Amino acid sequence: MFDGDPRVFRAPGRVNLIGEHTDYNDGFVMPVALELSCWVAAAVRTDRTITVHSLNADQTAFIHVDAAPQRTGTWVDYIAGVAAMLREHGANAGASLLVHSEVPAGAGLSSSAALEVAVATALLDLAGVSLDPTTIARLCRRAENDVVGAAVGIMDQYTAVHARAGAALMLDCRALRHHPIPVPSEVRIVACNSMVRHSIADGEYNQRRAECAVAAAMLKERHPGVTSLRDADLLQLEESRERLGDVLYRRARHVISENARVILAAHALQTGDLAALGPLMADSHASLRHDFEVSVPELDLLVEAATGLAGVYGARMTGGGFGGCTVNLVHEASVEVFRGAVTERYEAATGRKPDIYVSGAAEAARRVDG
Repeated sequence: MFDGDPRVFRAPGRVNLIGEHTDYNDGFVMPVALELSCWVAAAVRTDRTITVHSLNADQTAFIHVDAAPQRTGTWVDYIAGVAAMLREHGANAGASLLVHSEVPAGAGLSSSAALEVAVATALLDLAGVSLDPTTIARLCRRAENDVVGAAVGIMDQYTAVHARAGAALMLDCRALRHHPIPVPSEVRIVACNSMVRHSIADGEYNQRRAECAVAAAMLKERHPGVTSLRDADLLQLEESRERLGDVLYRRARHVISENARVILAAHALQTGDLAALGPLMADSHASLRHDFEVSVPELDLLVEAATGLAGVYGARMTGGGFGGCTVNLVHEASVEVFRGAVTERYEAATGRKPDIYVSGAAEAARRVDG
Protein backbone atom coordinates (compact mmCIF):
# COMPACT_ATOMS: atom_id res chain seq x y z
CA MET A 1 0.00 0.00 0.00
CA PHE A 2 3.08 2.26 0.06
CA ASP A 3 4.56 3.98 -2.97
CA GLY A 4 7.88 4.43 -1.18
CA ASP A 5 9.63 3.23 1.96
CA PRO A 6 7.39 3.90 4.95
CA ARG A 7 8.46 5.56 8.17
CA VAL A 8 7.50 3.88 11.45
CA PHE A 9 6.10 5.59 14.53
CA ARG A 10 4.82 4.50 17.93
CA ALA A 11 2.88 6.02 20.81
CA PRO A 12 2.36 4.34 24.19
CA GLY A 13 -0.70 3.36 26.12
CA ARG A 14 -0.82 4.56 29.69
CA VAL A 15 -2.00 3.56 33.10
CA ASN A 16 -2.81 5.99 35.88
CA LEU A 17 -1.10 5.06 39.13
CA ILE A 18 -3.38 7.35 41.15
CA GLY A 19 -5.60 10.37 40.52
CA GLU A 20 -8.85 9.18 38.95
CA HIS A 21 -11.55 11.53 37.65
CA THR A 22 -9.44 14.48 38.81
CA ASP A 23 -8.13 15.50 35.38
CA TYR A 24 -11.33 17.14 34.15
CA ASN A 25 -11.64 18.84 37.54
CA ASP A 26 -8.33 20.71 36.98
CA GLY A 27 -6.64 18.41 39.49
CA PHE A 28 -3.58 16.22 39.85
CA VAL A 29 -2.84 12.85 38.28
CA MET A 30 0.15 10.49 38.21
CA PRO A 31 0.13 8.51 34.96
CA VAL A 32 2.87 6.38 33.47
CA ALA A 33 3.33 5.23 29.87
CA LEU A 34 3.25 1.52 29.15
CA GLU A 35 5.43 -0.57 26.88
CA LEU A 36 2.25 -1.49 24.98
CA SER A 37 2.17 0.75 21.91
CA CYS A 38 0.17 1.77 18.89
CA TRP A 39 2.34 1.45 15.77
CA VAL A 40 1.93 3.36 12.52
CA ALA A 41 3.80 2.83 9.26
CA ALA A 42 3.34 5.90 7.07
CA ALA A 43 4.27 7.16 3.63
CA VAL A 44 3.39 10.29 1.67
CA ARG A 45 0.70 10.11 -1.01
CA THR A 46 0.61 12.54 -3.91
CA ASP A 47 -3.18 12.97 -3.82
CA ARG A 48 -5.36 14.57 -1.14
CA THR A 49 -6.32 11.30 0.52
CA ILE A 50 -5.34 9.55 3.72
CA THR A 51 -5.64 5.83 3.17
CA VAL A 52 -5.49 3.88 6.41
CA HIS A 53 -5.62 0.16 7.01
CA SER A 54 -6.17 -1.13 10.55
CA LEU A 55 -4.68 -4.55 11.17
CA ASN A 56 -6.71 -4.83 14.38
CA ALA A 57 -10.03 -4.24 12.63
CA ASP A 58 -8.89 -5.69 9.28
CA GLN A 59 -10.52 -2.71 7.59
CA THR A 60 -9.41 0.03 5.22
CA ALA A 61 -10.74 3.58 5.23
CA PHE A 62 -10.28 6.58 2.99
CA ILE A 63 -10.25 10.10 4.41
CA HIS A 64 -10.18 13.17 2.16
CA VAL A 65 -7.71 15.66 3.56
CA ASP A 66 -9.86 18.72 2.79
CA ALA A 67 -13.22 17.31 3.87
CA ALA A 68 -14.80 18.09 7.23
CA PRO A 69 -14.85 14.90 9.29
CA GLN A 70 -18.20 13.14 9.57
CA ARG A 71 -18.74 11.08 12.69
CA THR A 72 -19.14 7.37 11.90
CA GLY A 73 -18.94 5.89 15.38
CA THR A 74 -15.96 3.75 14.34
CA TRP A 75 -12.18 3.77 14.80
CA VAL A 76 -11.93 5.94 11.67
CA ASP A 77 -13.24 8.97 13.59
CA TYR A 78 -10.06 9.15 15.69
CA ILE A 79 -7.86 9.40 12.61
CA ALA A 80 -10.18 11.75 10.71
CA GLY A 81 -10.37 13.97 13.77
CA VAL A 82 -6.61 14.15 14.18
CA ALA A 83 -6.14 14.89 10.48
CA ALA A 84 -8.67 17.72 10.69
CA MET A 85 -6.94 19.29 13.69
CA LEU A 86 -3.48 19.05 12.12
CA ARG A 87 -4.75 20.67 8.92
CA GLU A 88 -5.06 23.94 10.89
CA HIS A 89 -1.27 23.80 11.38
CA GLY A 90 -0.29 23.07 7.81
CA ALA A 91 -0.04 19.28 8.00
CA ASN A 92 -2.37 18.60 5.10
CA ALA A 93 -0.58 16.13 2.83
CA GLY A 94 -2.05 12.84 1.71
CA ALA A 95 -0.71 9.73 3.40
CA SER A 96 -0.84 5.97 3.43
CA LEU A 97 -1.07 4.57 6.96
CA LEU A 98 -0.85 1.03 8.28
CA VAL A 99 -1.95 0.86 11.93
CA HIS A 100 -1.55 -1.85 14.55
CA SER A 101 -2.14 -1.41 18.25
CA GLU A 102 -0.97 -3.58 21.14
CA VAL A 103 -3.04 -1.49 23.57
CA PRO A 104 -6.29 -3.37 24.29
CA ALA A 105 -9.42 -1.38 23.48
CA GLY A 106 -11.91 -0.81 26.27
CA ALA A 107 -9.47 -1.72 29.04
CA GLY A 108 -8.85 1.80 30.34
CA LEU A 109 -5.25 1.81 29.10
CA SER A 110 -5.74 4.71 26.69
CA SER A 111 -5.91 2.89 23.38
CA SER A 112 -7.63 5.90 21.79
CA ALA A 113 -4.96 8.42 22.81
CA ALA A 114 -2.21 6.03 21.69
CA LEU A 115 -3.86 5.86 18.26
CA GLU A 116 -4.40 9.61 18.06
CA VAL A 117 -0.86 10.52 19.09
CA ALA A 118 0.78 7.88 16.90
CA VAL A 119 -1.16 9.11 13.86
CA ALA A 120 -0.47 12.76 14.71
CA THR A 121 3.26 12.05 15.08
CA ALA A 122 3.27 10.31 11.71
CA LEU A 123 1.29 12.95 9.81
CA LEU A 124 3.36 15.81 11.23
CA ASP A 125 6.59 14.05 10.29
CA LEU A 126 5.39 13.36 6.75
CA ALA A 127 4.37 17.02 6.35
CA GLY A 128 7.62 18.34 7.82
CA VAL A 129 5.67 20.27 10.47
CA SER A 130 7.02 20.59 14.01
CA LEU A 131 4.71 21.24 16.97
CA ASP A 132 5.55 21.21 20.65
CA PRO A 133 4.33 18.12 22.54
CA THR A 134 1.66 19.91 24.57
CA THR A 135 0.12 21.40 21.43
CA ILE A 136 -0.03 17.91 19.92
CA ALA A 137 -1.76 16.66 23.06
CA ARG A 138 -4.29 19.50 22.93
CA LEU A 139 -5.07 18.84 19.26
CA CYS A 140 -5.54 15.12 19.84
CA ARG A 141 -7.83 15.81 22.75
CA ARG A 142 -9.87 18.20 20.57
CA ALA A 143 -10.17 15.47 17.97
CA GLU A 144 -11.62 13.10 20.55
CA ASN A 145 -13.89 15.74 22.07
CA ASP A 146 -15.18 17.35 18.89
CA VAL A 147 -15.09 14.57 16.29
CA VAL A 148 -15.36 11.33 18.25
CA GLY A 149 -17.69 12.95 20.75
CA ALA A 150 -15.98 11.68 23.91
CA ALA A 151 -15.69 14.28 26.69
CA VAL A 152 -12.24 13.15 27.84
CA GLY A 153 -9.66 15.15 29.75
CA ILE A 154 -6.15 15.71 28.48
CA MET A 155 -4.24 13.28 30.72
CA ASP A 156 -4.02 10.43 28.20
CA GLN A 157 -2.76 12.46 25.26
CA TYR A 158 -0.43 14.47 27.50
CA THR A 159 1.13 11.31 28.85
CA ALA A 160 1.65 9.90 25.37
CA VAL A 161 3.69 12.93 24.27
CA HIS A 162 5.56 13.72 27.50
CA ALA A 163 6.28 10.32 29.10
CA ARG A 164 9.81 9.44 30.17
CA ALA A 165 11.27 5.98 30.37
CA GLY A 166 11.61 4.86 33.96
CA ALA A 167 9.34 7.56 35.38
CA ALA A 168 5.77 8.47 36.18
CA LEU A 169 4.49 12.01 35.58
CA MET A 170 3.20 14.20 38.37
CA LEU A 171 0.82 16.26 36.25
CA ASP A 172 -1.06 19.42 37.17
CA CYS A 173 -4.01 19.30 34.76
CA ARG A 174 -4.86 22.98 35.20
CA ALA A 175 -1.41 24.39 34.53
CA LEU A 176 -0.47 21.57 32.14
CA ARG A 177 2.88 21.27 33.85
CA HIS A 178 4.53 18.10 35.04
CA HIS A 179 7.65 16.74 36.58
CA PRO A 180 8.91 13.18 36.22
CA ILE A 181 9.09 10.93 39.27
CA PRO A 182 11.43 7.94 38.91
CA VAL A 183 9.83 4.54 39.37
CA PRO A 184 12.26 2.20 41.18
CA SER A 185 13.84 -0.25 38.74
CA GLU A 186 12.67 -3.26 40.75
CA VAL A 187 8.99 -2.21 40.52
CA ARG A 188 6.80 -3.53 37.73
CA ILE A 189 3.54 -1.94 36.70
CA VAL A 190 0.97 -4.71 36.31
CA ALA A 191 -2.42 -4.04 34.75
CA CYS A 192 -5.08 -6.70 35.22
CA ASN A 193 -7.91 -6.60 32.70
CA SER A 194 -11.27 -7.61 34.15
CA MET A 195 -12.42 -8.49 30.60
CA VAL A 196 -15.70 -6.67 31.18
CA ARG A 197 -16.97 -3.33 29.97
CA HIS A 198 -20.40 -2.35 31.20
CA SER A 199 -22.71 -0.64 28.72
CA ILE A 200 -23.44 2.21 31.13
CA ALA A 201 -19.83 3.38 31.08
CA ASP A 202 -20.04 6.27 28.61
CA GLY A 203 -23.27 7.72 29.94
CA GLU A 204 -22.18 7.40 33.56
CA TYR A 205 -18.82 9.03 32.79
CA ASN A 206 -20.53 12.07 31.33
CA GLN A 207 -22.93 12.13 34.28
CA ARG A 208 -20.02 12.19 36.73
CA ARG A 209 -18.48 15.13 34.89
CA ALA A 210 -21.78 16.97 35.05
CA GLU A 211 -22.19 16.22 38.76
CA CYS A 212 -18.71 17.56 39.49
CA ALA A 213 -19.45 20.74 37.57
CA VAL A 214 -22.69 21.29 39.50
CA ALA A 215 -20.97 20.64 42.83
CA ALA A 216 -18.20 23.13 41.98
CA ALA A 217 -20.74 25.77 40.94
CA MET A 218 -22.65 25.34 44.21
CA LEU A 219 -19.46 25.61 46.24
CA LYS A 220 -18.49 28.73 44.29
CA GLU A 221 -21.66 30.49 45.43
CA ARG A 222 -20.34 30.42 48.99
CA HIS A 223 -16.61 30.43 48.18
CA PRO A 224 -15.89 32.62 45.10
CA GLY A 225 -12.37 31.25 44.73
CA VAL A 226 -13.69 27.81 43.81
CA THR A 227 -13.69 27.68 40.02
CA SER A 228 -13.44 23.88 39.97
CA LEU A 229 -13.31 21.14 42.58
CA ARG A 230 -9.51 21.49 42.43
CA ASP A 231 -9.91 24.70 44.46
CA ALA A 232 -12.15 23.33 47.22
CA ASP A 233 -11.08 21.79 50.49
CA LEU A 234 -12.83 19.34 52.79
CA LEU A 235 -13.81 22.04 55.30
CA GLN A 236 -15.60 24.02 52.62
CA LEU A 237 -17.24 20.84 51.44
CA GLU A 238 -18.50 19.96 54.93
CA GLU A 239 -19.95 23.45 55.31
CA SER A 240 -22.06 22.84 52.17
CA ARG A 241 -22.89 19.19 52.80
CA GLU A 242 -26.59 19.64 53.48
CA ARG A 243 -27.06 22.00 50.53
CA LEU A 244 -25.22 19.72 48.10
CA GLY A 245 -27.14 16.61 49.07
CA ASP A 246 -25.69 13.14 49.42
CA VAL A 247 -24.71 12.38 45.81
CA LEU A 248 -22.98 15.67 44.96
CA TYR A 249 -21.30 15.70 48.35
CA ARG A 250 -19.78 12.26 47.77
CA ARG A 251 -18.70 13.07 44.21
CA ALA A 252 -16.90 16.19 45.42
CA ARG A 253 -15.40 14.39 48.41
CA HIS A 254 -13.80 11.86 46.09
CA VAL A 255 -12.20 14.51 43.87
CA ILE A 256 -10.94 16.63 46.77
CA SER A 257 -9.52 13.68 48.69
CA GLU A 258 -8.08 12.09 45.55
CA ASN A 259 -6.09 15.22 44.74
CA ALA A 260 -4.57 15.06 48.21
CA ARG A 261 -3.72 11.38 47.72
CA VAL A 262 -1.89 12.11 44.47
CA ILE A 263 0.33 14.66 46.19
CA LEU A 264 1.10 12.22 49.01
CA ALA A 265 1.77 9.39 46.54
CA ALA A 266 4.17 11.55 44.54
CA HIS A 267 6.10 12.33 47.70
CA ALA A 268 6.19 8.65 48.67
CA LEU A 269 7.52 7.64 45.25
CA GLN A 270 10.09 10.43 45.21
CA THR A 271 11.44 9.43 48.61
CA GLY A 272 11.35 5.69 47.89
CA ASP A 273 8.71 5.06 50.56
CA LEU A 274 6.94 2.31 48.63
CA ALA A 275 5.17 1.07 51.75
CA ALA A 276 3.19 4.32 51.86
CA LEU A 277 1.72 3.74 48.40
CA GLY A 278 -0.42 0.77 49.39
CA PRO A 279 -2.78 2.59 51.78
CA LEU A 280 -3.09 5.53 49.37
CA MET A 281 -4.03 3.25 46.48
CA ALA A 282 -6.44 1.33 48.71
CA ASP A 283 -8.10 4.56 49.84
CA SER A 284 -8.34 5.69 46.22
CA HIS A 285 -10.11 2.49 45.25
CA ALA A 286 -12.49 2.70 48.20
CA SER A 287 -13.34 6.30 47.31
CA LEU A 288 -13.96 5.39 43.67
CA ARG A 289 -16.13 2.49 44.81
CA HIS A 290 -18.23 4.22 47.45
CA ASP A 291 -18.11 7.98 46.79
CA PHE A 292 -17.73 8.16 43.00
CA GLU A 293 -19.48 4.83 42.35
CA VAL A 294 -17.50 3.83 39.26
CA SER A 295 -16.10 0.51 40.38
CA VAL A 296 -17.85 -2.79 39.69
CA PRO A 297 -17.68 -6.20 41.39
CA GLU A 298 -15.11 -7.50 38.90
CA LEU A 299 -12.68 -4.66 39.66
CA ASP A 300 -13.24 -5.09 43.38
CA LEU A 301 -12.45 -8.81 43.04
CA LEU A 302 -9.18 -8.09 41.25
CA VAL A 303 -8.12 -5.61 43.92
CA GLU A 304 -9.04 -8.03 46.69
CA ALA A 305 -7.14 -10.83 44.94
CA ALA A 306 -3.99 -8.71 44.75
CA THR A 307 -4.11 -7.16 48.21
CA GLY A 308 -1.86 -8.89 50.69
CA LEU A 309 0.13 -10.90 48.14
CA ALA A 310 3.88 -10.90 48.72
CA GLY A 311 5.67 -8.19 46.77
CA VAL A 312 2.55 -6.12 46.06
CA TYR A 313 3.02 -2.48 47.00
CA GLY A 314 -0.49 -1.37 46.04
CA ALA A 315 -3.58 -2.14 43.97
CA ARG A 316 -6.57 -0.13 42.76
CA MET A 317 -8.92 0.24 39.83
CA THR A 318 -7.67 2.56 37.11
CA GLY A 319 -9.36 4.44 34.29
CA GLY A 320 -12.92 5.65 33.99
CA GLY A 321 -14.43 2.60 35.66
CA PHE A 322 -17.39 0.28 35.05
CA GLY A 323 -14.92 -2.35 33.87
CA GLY A 324 -11.45 -2.25 32.41
CA CYS A 325 -8.32 -2.71 34.49
CA THR A 326 -6.75 -2.53 37.89
CA VAL A 327 -3.23 -1.20 38.33
CA ASN A 328 -0.80 -2.93 40.65
CA LEU A 329 2.73 -2.06 41.73
CA VAL A 330 4.62 -5.32 42.17
CA HIS A 331 8.23 -6.23 42.94
CA GLU A 332 9.81 -7.82 39.87
CA ALA A 333 10.64 -11.00 41.79
CA SER A 334 6.96 -11.49 42.69
CA VAL A 335 5.37 -10.91 39.28
CA GLU A 336 4.90 -14.54 38.24
CA VAL A 337 3.48 -15.58 41.61
CA PHE A 338 1.21 -12.53 41.45
CA ARG A 339 0.05 -13.44 37.96
CA GLY A 340 -0.82 -16.99 38.95
CA ALA A 341 -2.57 -16.10 42.20
CA VAL A 342 -4.69 -13.29 40.76
CA THR A 343 -5.65 -15.33 37.71
CA GLU A 344 -6.68 -18.31 39.83
CA ARG A 345 -8.75 -16.25 42.27
CA TYR A 346 -10.46 -14.16 39.63
CA GLU A 347 -11.23 -17.06 37.33
CA ALA A 348 -12.65 -19.10 40.23
CA ALA A 349 -14.96 -16.24 41.20
CA THR A 350 -16.08 -15.06 37.76
CA GLY A 351 -15.36 -17.78 35.21
CA ARG A 352 -13.25 -15.28 33.27
CA LYS A 353 -9.49 -15.38 32.83
CA PRO A 354 -8.01 -11.88 33.15
CA ASP A 355 -5.47 -10.58 30.69
CA ILE A 356 -2.44 -9.40 32.64
CA TYR A 357 0.07 -6.90 31.23
CA VAL A 358 3.46 -6.39 32.86
CA SER A 359 5.41 -3.28 31.97
CA GLY A 360 8.08 -0.86 32.94
CA ALA A 361 7.60 2.88 32.62
CA ALA A 362 7.95 3.61 28.89
CA GLU A 363 8.94 6.62 26.82
CA ALA A 364 6.80 9.07 24.83
CA ALA A 365 5.71 8.86 21.20
CA ARG A 366 8.44 9.00 18.58
CA ARG A 367 9.62 7.91 15.17
CA VAL A 368 11.40 4.58 15.54
CA ASP A 369 13.02 3.87 12.19
CA GLY A 370 15.91 6.26 12.50
